[in-house]
Amino acid sequence: MKKTSFLLFLIYLAGFYSNAQTKKQLAGKPNIIIIYLDDLGWGDVGCYGAKGVSTPNIDALARKGVRFTDAHCTAATCTPSRFSLLTGSYAFRNDAAILPGDAPLLIRPGTRTLPAVLQDAGYTTGVVGKWHLGLGSGFIDWNKEIAPGPLEVGFNYSFIVPATLDRVPCVYVEGHRVVNLDPKDPIAVDYSKKIGDYPTGLEEPQLLKYAADTQHSQTIINGISRIGFMSGGKKAQWKDEDMASVLLNKAKEFVTTNQRKPFFLYFSFTDIHVPRAPNARFTGKSSMGLRGDAIAQADWSVGELMKTLHSLRLDENTLIIFTSDNGPVLDDGYDDKAEAMLGNHKPAGPFKGGKYSAYEGGTRVPTIVYWPARIKKAKVSSALINQVDLLASLASIADQHLNGADGPDSFNELAAWLGESTKGRETMLEESFTLSLRNGQWKYVAPATGKTPDWLKNKKVPTGLSNHPQLYNLQVDPGEEHNIAVQNPEVAKSLQSQVEQIKAKQTRK
Repeated sequence: MKKTSFLLFLIYLAGFYSNAQTKKQLAGKPNIIIIYLDDLGWGDVGCYGAKGVSTPNIDALARKGVRFTDAHCTAATCTPSRFSLLTGSYAFRNDAAILPGDAPLLIRPGTRTLPAVLQDAGYTTGVVGKWHLGLGSGFIDWNKEIAPGPLEVGFNYSFIVPATLDRVPCVYVEGHRVVNLDPKDPIAVDYSKKIGDYPTGLEEPQLLKYAADTQHSQTIINGISRIGFMSGGKKAQWKDEDMASVLLNKAKEFVTTNQRKPFFLYFSFTDIHVPRAPNARFTGKSSMGLRGDAIAQADWSVGELMKTLHSLRLDENTLIIFTSDNGPVLDDGYDDKAEAMLGNHKPAGPFKGGKYSAYEGGTRVPTIVYWPARIKKAKVSSALINQVDLLASLASIADQHLNGADGPDSFNELAAWLGESTKGRETMLEESFTLSLRNGQWKYVAPATGKTPDWLKNKKVPTGLSNHPQLYNLQVDPGEEHNIAVQNPEVAKSLQSQVEQIKAKQTRK
């Protein structure tokens, strides 16, 4: 054999062996899908007691999986929760707050995020839907390549709504580019002053599908006024009523394209965040108007995704985590009759508060885990679990090790997440506009030190913000009605000390 041919043969053997090893390592590993709803409360799902809306497809996951009664996002608002889920770090460590629509990328490129960890294990990773973690390094030119973004923090594929539905620009971004952008109609965005000739909600309220407060009454896109001002990009603008189908189709494409080896999909819904404008096919599917119809639309999306997994014979070995980014909110800037049409439905179930709140309703969210290959029997679990632990827990499935600065607040709680153990976390931090701590039966809310935003003062949902420490015994007072900090000063002092210890921690032990 000639020397050149022999070298080529050795290279071939090395490649063959490497591919064989990779396949062996990935054999049996599940596909992973996180279905992340927006502003869905603990009581907004049928299997959690919802009234006025049916969620048969979500309930079907619970009938074959684990339904949790004490599962939490890390924060009572969206950006902080999303940051924690993907990084395994509490959001306060990065001063993460609700981001404007033109904010720079919040996650530093090079961070070992959840998708990056799974990439290291051979997974193909994708994000479809709401992002709201910032893009670029400062000023964004929406007409050029937009980076860094999801592709720089661990995702192989991204099709995203840049921020929230109520913020401009109202366009999709796929990879590094705005979808369907016409170079002859460039996009400009400004959050400080009006630009262009698009009407605003304050100027021409007769053009609106429904009224909005002053903050949400700037540029009108698709008959709905938003936060911020935008010009150009007419062909690229989304239509709210079509969004659920657009995102679902992208999610199905990702699953279908990557069915041959393990994939991770972060499917981040825009339902049921304001402005609520579900497709006409869901009109009247609930007795609660637009908010209830949006819940029905989200349930349909879950069902359609499950049909795709079943048709591809992927459902048996796909780990699905269904949950929400924070608690519920009714009136969040738009007059969509969510409060007036609520009826006897309780969005947060038996818990106090909701979105923005330090009380349990702010972070205790519906959570269902489905994985037929591993979870053989439906269960209801009262284990205390938190989304910040998904990084370490899913890393263990992928045989990946975390160290140093990787996910400093994330711990391997896989047994609890899969319903194999009733023991979850002993201690857990909850973030809002202050910090709270869960420890056993105790719930402690630290005194608020910052100024309460003016817009938050107008919210009807109790925020839980106070100048004094609050202590609740959830075993006898799950509704957090009786502050017993004065009667139990040593308990309150001990829990405040634990909050300070968590704040001081920087890396994994």
